Parts: sequence; structure tokens; C-alpha cells
Amino acid sequence: MRVLLTGHLGYLGTVMAPVLAAEGHEVVGLDSGLFAGCVLGPAPADPAGHLVDLRDIGPEQVSGVDAVIHLAALSNDPLGALAPELTHDINHRAAVRLAELAKDAGVRRFLYASTCSVYGASGDAGLVDEDAPLRPVTPYAESKVRVEEDVHALADGDFTPVFLRNATAFGFSPRLRADIVLNNLVGHAVLTGEVLVVSDGTPWRPLVHARDIAHAFAAALVAPREAVHAKAFNIGTERNNVTVAQIAEQVVEAVPGARLRITGEAGADPRSYRVDFSRFRAAVPGFDCSWSVKDGAVELVEAYQRYGLTGDDFAERFTRLAWLRDRMGSHAVDDTLRRRS
Repeated sequence: MRVLLTGHLGYLGTVMAPVLAAEGHEVVGLDSGLFAGCVLGPAPADPAGHLVDLRDIGPEQVSGVDAVIHLAALSNDPLGALAPELTHDINHRAAVRLAELAKDAGVRRFLYASTCSVYGASGDAGLVDEDAPLRPVTPYAESKVRVEEDVHALADGDFTPVFLRNATAFGFSPRLRADIVLNNLVGHAVLTGEVLVVSDGTPWRPLVHARDIAHAFAAALVAPREAVHAKAFNIGTERNNVTVAQIAEQVVEAVPGARLRITGEAGADPRSYRVDFSRFRAAVPGFDCSWSVKDGAVELVEAYQRYGLTGDDFAERFTRLAWLRDRMGSHAVDDTLRRRS
């Protein structure tokens, strides 16, 4: 297929583009470029594409493509809280407009990167599946719920949206993010010798490796229409339903000499949920996630050491909120989060 991949210069997109290409697809990128410079190690070989803000796209960006994979977003809870209205402009309104343009252009399949954060306050009530109540507790998660609702309404015999609710991502990407839980804990341990947990460590988190996410999207792209049409799927594995304290313990094992410190200073985190991932495995026989939390921690330690991760880059270049604030302070990005020419 000819696939439009939004967010191709981001953390997940940089991993997903080569996976799609290896499956024989022609990948066309679309990205604002806000985080294109957030590279650790050798620069990735990016596919050709459009350097444009998602809010400014037109029919020409979706013309001639067979499918759209929509990853681009303000991509975590603290970043979403920076400017809630902009979060809804980018994550909700622009995403729905992209789907509408794609449908009008004859695109037949639209894969949307949603999140397990939509279950945010599910607590310890057992594994949540796709039919569980949606209880978003942040602007980021709320925007994902709204897109699912609005794009689901566009589904018909010629347009198949699929909603992939990813667990919390982890693992190395050339365009690193250090503001997601495993990547952050490993980075802090490598740089300081301490695995620092500022919550009480009790919240449950489902985790999934970036490459497992990429392979899930590749599988959904070619799955029989009747198996995925207008459906939501949790993406991850029950093996990686872990508490924050358990994640930290895996990091201690991966980083020689590291010590664990749980401060609890951030208080109780309402985002706590364990997830059932069986529906996607049933819909796409043969698919399963292969990366464990321990494997990901070991991979990150090796990559951080090989490419010389520094404390400044860890705290600024690879932390989305800090990076954007720096770009805005230097006037490289305006107050609507658009890049200045």
C-alpha cells in the first residue's frame, strides 16, 4: 500500500516507518517537525514526506494514498496540560479533519493511535477490556476519546477506521523520549546510579515496546476488513501489566550498582489500570508482543551508554515539555505551537 504516516519524525513514527517499508509498503510522512532534532545516536533515514502542521493540511496531503496511520499528537499528559485548548485543536479537531479528508479522498483504511490512558481511573478492578468504561483524567486522554467517537461515526462500507489503544510505550528510538516511565527510570539510573520513583509506586501501568506497536499497526493495516472494521483494540501484552515499583525493580536489575529510591512525594496517581489485550490477538491470529519490560530496560541501558546520553539532553532535548518550552522561549515555536519559518 501507499501509506501516509503522520508523526513520522516522532518517537514512534521513527520506529514504525522502517517496519512498514520492510513489509513492502510505500511510506509517505507527514510531520510538523517539532521534535525532528531530538535524535540520540546516528540520524535515522526518514521517508520522504510533508513538513506541515496537522492543523494546516489540505486534500493534497491525502491524495493518492491507500491508508493513513495517524500517530501525530501532543503526546503525553504533562504536555497536554500545558495548553488544554491547543491539545484539543491538535489531538482532537485536526485528527477528525484528517479522517474526513482521507475519507473524501477515497482512503479505505484509517489507523488511529489511541491510548490505554482512556481507562485512566479504572483502579484495581481487574483487567479492563475494550468494553470497559472510559474514564480519562487528562486533556490528552480526553482528546483520544473524542477522536474515537467522532471518527467511528465516519465508518461505512468504503472507509474503515481502526482504533489502536496503545499501552505506555517504552524502548529505544533514534528520536528518543525520556518522559515515559521506563525510558525515564533507566535514564536516571544510568546517569546518577539511582532509580528514582516520585510516586508511591503502587499504580498499575501496562507497557508495550515501540517495535511491538509498529508491528501491531502493520498487522492491522492488512488484516481482513471484517476483523477490524470500526473496532477498538488494546495493544500490548498482559505480561507487561506491572506496577511502577515493579518497573523500577526491573531497572535496578538492568543497571549495575543502581539503587532504588521511592519518595512518594508526588502523592497518589489516579491513573492506574491493568489491561486485557486478547481481542487484538483474536482478530489478528499470529500476532503477539515480544518485548518484556526487562528486555526493554537492558536495551535502553546499552543504547544510552553507547550513544553517550548526557544529563542535559535527558532533561531537556528528550523531554517533550521542556523541549517545547525551550523552543518557545527562543521563538523557534510560536504560542500556538507552530514552527516559525
